[in-house]
Amino acid sequence: MVVFPILVVVFFTSIMADGLPQEMPVGVVDMDNSSTSRSLVRRLNSFQTSHVVARYPSIDDARRAVQQNKIYAFLYIPRGMSQHLQSARQPKISFYYSYTTLTSGALLFRDLKTISMLGAAGAGSATLSAKGLTPSQIKTFLQPIKIDLHTINNPWVNYNVYLSTMLVPGAILLFIFLISAYSLGTELKFNSSREWMSMADGNIYVALAGKFLPQFLIFNTIIIGYMWYVFGFLQFPHPGGFVPIALLSILTVLASQAFGIFAFGLVPSLRMSMSVCALWAVLSFSAVGSAFPLSAMDTPIQALAQLFPLRHYYMIYQLCIFNGYPLTDALIHIGALVLFILLPLFVIHNIRKAMLEFVYIP
Repeated sequence: MVVFPILVVVFFTSIMADGLPQEMPVGVVDMDNSSTSRSLVRRLNSFQTSHVVARYPSIDDARRAVQQNKIYAFLYIPRGMSQHLQSARQPKISFYYSYTTLTSGALLFRDLKTISMLGAAGAGSATLSAKGLTPSQIKTFLQPIKIDLHTINNPWVNYNVYLSTMLVPGAILLFIFLISAYSLGTELKFNSSREWMSMADGNIYVALAGKFLPQFLIFNTIIIGYMWYVFGFLQFPHPGGFVPIALLSILTVLASQAFGIFAFGLVPSLRMSMSVCALWAVLSFSAVGSAFPLSAMDTPIQALAQLFPLRHYYMIYQLCIFNGYPLTDALIHIGALVLFILLPLFVIHNIRKAMLEFVYIP
């Protein structure tokens, strides 16, 4: 309840501390070996996310290096490229990248495409200059539209901001699911369920409140500590302020505890209820919509995603904390977490019956 959530927080926020992967290994197949091709390679190596680690004599050698995970991508410069550029015969350079690792593939694709465009622009600039055009005219011809890009609330494109705010809460919710089901299942396993109920005078509501209130205080402290660490210490963007953070932490912990109780109420078995909780928590990482937008998924998956507390946590965070919109814009997701909190009411009598009558079966 304490050690593993803290380890998860430290692990994910430190593993992406640089924001973006730095100096990912790239190879080059330079069949031209001219000053122009060497200039392209130097420019590629100067990018923050790319690092040219090897030159290969052929495409086959570079391809094997990619398959052996020595490099993530390589640039192929054909023989005679500089001569074709000078004679305006449009040489073709190629780049190959592996999308086995999504992040590295996307970032290296960007670098390699930029290098290709720079090479084309350099050749075009030299040709137009030879024809007598001024630098201003050349710039207008090569780049008729200038893109003014503004990344809202995360101008650094920091992957730590994008991913840690989903992965860490998702892992903490997994722990809450499992501990909640485990806390009830162990009462049956160790044959203490009747004693537990007698201490509450047979009132299942009092029994559950007494068991889960201390856990709520611990997990809520963990969530608040995590949010203070990422928003206060690491300075993740949070224009929404403190109120949405506090409300989200309380609702998330209560909804996660309620789901664990509900899972045990559906299947009053230590092993089966924890299996259901583990499965539901792991599936929520895919349905949350942070790595792949939910709107682009199939309609049945979009509907199924609403059954995961992590999805609603993420939407409230995106709307009210990350983007600073009012809580009224997230009412549907707040209401969904409230519904999760009410789930145990549908199985509470089943839990009471299990505690008083069931015999533990391994």
